[in-house]
Amino acid sequence: MADTKQDVLDMLRDLAELTMLDEGDPQSFRVRAYESAVQAVAAQANDLGTLTAKDLQKIEGIGKSTAEKIRELLETGRVAKLEDLRAKHPASVVALLRIPGLGPKAVKKLRAELRIESIDDLRHALAGHKLRELPGFGAKSEDKLAQALARLDEQGEVGRTPISVALPLANRIVAHLRDVQGVLHAEFCGSLRRFAETIGDVDVVVAATDPEPVMDALTGMTTLVDRVLGRGAAKTSIVTRRGTQVDLRVVSPHQLGAALLYFTGSKGHNIKLRQRALARGLTLNEYALSKIDGGDVVASETEAQIYEALGLSWIPPVLREDQGEIEAADKGLLPAPLGDVIGDFHCHTSVSGDGRSSLDEVVAAAIARGVRVLAITEHAERTVSGVGRDVLLAQRDAIHAMRKKLGDRLVLLHGVELNIDRDGGLDWDPEFRATFDWCLASIHDHFDLDRATQTRRVVRAMQDPSVRMIGHLSARMIGARPPIELDLDAVFDAAEQTGTALEINGGLPRLDLSVETLRRARARKFPIVLTSDAHRAEELQRVDYAARNAEKAWLDRERVANTWGAARLAAWATGGKNAGT
Repeated sequence: MADTKQDVLDMLRDLAELTMLDEGDPQSFRVRAYESAVQAVAAQANDLGTLTAKDLQKIEGIGKSTAEKIRELLETGRVAKLEDLRAKHPASVVALLRIPGLGPKAVKKLRAELRIESIDDLRHALAGHKLRELPGFGAKSEDKLAQALARLDEQGEVGRTPISVALPLANRIVAHLRDVQGVLHAEFCGSLRRFAETIGDVDVVVAATDPEPVMDALTGMTTLVDRVLGRGAAKTSIVTRRGTQVDLRVVSPHQLGAALLYFTGSKGHNIKLRQRALARGLTLNEYALSKIDGGDVVASETEAQIYEALGLSWIPPVLREDQGEIEAADKGLLPAPLGDVIGDFHCHTSVSGDGRSSLDEVVAAAIARGVRVLAITEHAERTVSGVGRDVLLAQRDAIHAMRKKLGDRLVLLHGVELNIDRDGGLDWDPEFRATFDWCLASIHDHFDLDRATQTRRVVRAMQDPSVRMIGHLSARMIGARPPIELDLDAVFDAAEQTGTALEINGGLPRLDLSVETLRRARARKFPIVLTSDAHRAEELQRVDYAARNAEKAWLDRERVANTWGAARLAAWATGGKNAGT
């Protein structure tokens, strides 16, 4: 069932994106219909494979045409309309949408007028100043596009797959391969296992008694696979419909640990491990850690055995970046895991325009996860999905009533996500903001302001007595929108002076604060908070992604507020700025 549902979701998302390109309009009827169907299917607990087209049409958000396409996919493994759209709009064209400032209408014009079919084509057109002559563009638009592309180049994101795409893809493939007879273990490796923001390709390692059924299983994922690049006895490579390469390696069960270690990397980490092995008269490769003299295998079945044989404690994959982790492991000084995350301070319900789960559903999911303090933070009125005072006051009444039922199981806070305007102003008057239990403030627009202006607007928001936390500080979207320009030292100074926390947003498109920013913040003295920024109940688990970013940055547990004990966390959350830090 999981594969069936994911196949349908992938199909609908592709239809929405390619139809948007085809019609040059993200708000067209067909695009909105497919997007509504995505939400409807995502919320379904029933096995879609058992539903007829008429049954599907009974689900709110799924029309007749969409229902027929779902059945076509489930019955034939393909959708003719989607195949036609993919032929018209290949992956190289879809990639153009990742350039900030390039929407579907602009891409359509560039293709028609300048025959731009890829990012490289765009690069050449910009270098030749060909866009400034086009109606609707001009020299200013051309310069902005050139700057946006240069920033993506600088960050190394062009041609790479964002983690928000790569991780669900890898999880889906691994889950599929684990069901193959004879498979003892399947896991994705590479930079994705190290929790990199973008990846070049997806590496999957499988331990199995027979490689052939595993290779068949991967190449047989016809709704996912665009083409097979190569297939051998131990390795098969495919390219997905969205242009991501997947490399599958099948090893014998006794080689699993060595293979996982080798294919996880990083390159620098592996080089130092091999040097350490050589210094001990050993050799390390993707098959085993062995003695140089005689070739006897010392360790190969698990990574832990290999690290132990090299005199090291276990090094978590997120730390394997040649950032001193081997030296720290040698001395027993690796950072401790963050442990349980018992609070979430950025969470939306269906009250927000983009929320999909009710208050009851979100609270139940939080309790099931062991959350002890939860802030419900709908969008304030000046964002696209925001709501007004009356709606929030009605929600406050519902939250107060729910508190009586919850008892001491959960501290439930009525919060709000304020919008930081161009000058650092916030929604509503100070008196109304002060009535909320928890206020976070975030940037949702004016991304292209200069560094000094962006810094001033964030600092001014921090200075407001109601603002307890700044959400997704850089406002970036990985692979789609670069971070805003900020003087981080000035922001950190303001956070320390005002007692304002900074968020690590666990939404995979954001992961903001970034690892690089967190490393700069390690020595500072302001709270950091892990959040899910959930818009549906099942997204509460995204706080785990925020934790992974914090651990990758070697962040100390004392700095992360929602890993504190329940009593301390509750006192801090309800006590105002500088409480309990």
